[in-house]
Amino acid sequence: MRTGPTNLAELAVLLGAWMLAWMASAAAQGLPFAAGGEGGEPIEVEAVDSLEWHSELKIYVARGNAVMRQGDTEVRAALLTAHYRELEDGATEIYRLIAEGAVEIEGPQQFVTGDRAEYDVDGGIFVITGSDLALVTETEIVTARDSLEYYETDEIAVARGEAKVVRDTDQIEADVLVAEFTEGPDGATQLSIVNAIGNVLITTETDIASGDEAVYNVVDELATLSGTVRLTSQDSQLNGDYAEVDLATGISRLVALPDAEGRVRALLVPAE
Repeated sequence: MRTGPTNLAELAVLLGAWMLAWMASAAAQGLPFAAGGEGGEPIEVEAVDSLEWHSELKIYVARGNAVMRQGDTEVRAALLTAHYRELEDGATEIYRLIAEGAVEIEGPQQFVTGDRAEYDVDGGIFVITGSDLALVTETEIVTARDSLEYYETDEIAVARGEAKVVRDTDQIEADVLVAEFTEGPDGATQLSIVNAIGNVLITTETDIASGDEAVYNVVDELATLSGTVRLTSQDSQLNGDYAEVDLATGISRLVALPDAEGRVRALLVPAE
C-alpha cells in the first residue's frame, strides 16, 4: 500500500527528527563541565548565600540561587555540589556535579528544567529528574514524568515515563523514548535508531498512528510499528499487528504477523 490513508512515512520521519533535534547538540558537543573543560575554558561559580570549600572531602558547594558557568553553558539551582580531584600538576578537575532545587540548564541549543540533575563526568552520564521535566530546543519540546537521560559513552538518549516530544501541531508519546547515536562516515555523531516503547501514539495535524512499539532505523530508512497497530486519517482507519514503512521507496505496509491471531482490517468511509 503506497502511503495509504495515513502518511506513515511522514510520521516516521518526524519520530526520528524530533529525537535528533533533542540530543544531536549534546552528542556533537559533548556534555558540559567535562574534565579539563571545553577548550580549556574556566568554570565560574557564584551564589547568593554562600560558597563553600570542603578541602578534606574535596567538594565545592554553592548555596542560594547558585550558578555554574562554562563557556556558553550555564547551570542554575538552589544548591550546587561539585566533587573534584587533584591532578599531578596541582590543578583540579570536577568529576561529579549535582544540582538540586529549581534546576535550569541552558546551552546554545537547548534549555532543560527539573528538580535534580546529576552529571557523572567520568562515566559521561547525565540524568535529570523531578517534576516539570522539560527540554526545549528552537523547534521541539521534550517532556517526561520520570527522567531525561544522556549516556555519552554509549551514545544513547532516554526519556522515561509518559515521554512526549511536541513540534508545532505534531507530537509523539510513549512510555519510553530511546535515541541511539553512532559515528557517521565523516566521523561526526549521527542518529541511527529511535525506539518508542509502550503506548506509542504519533499525532500530526491530519493523521494518528498508535501501537505498542515503534522503531525508526535511520540507516536503513525503515520504520516499523508493532503490537495492536492502528492508523487513522480523517474518516479512514487501518488496524493490524505490524506496520512497516520503507522511506527510500515511500511504500507503507500494514500486515498481520504469521504467528498472531487476527487479520488486517480497514474501515474506509466514502466522502459525502
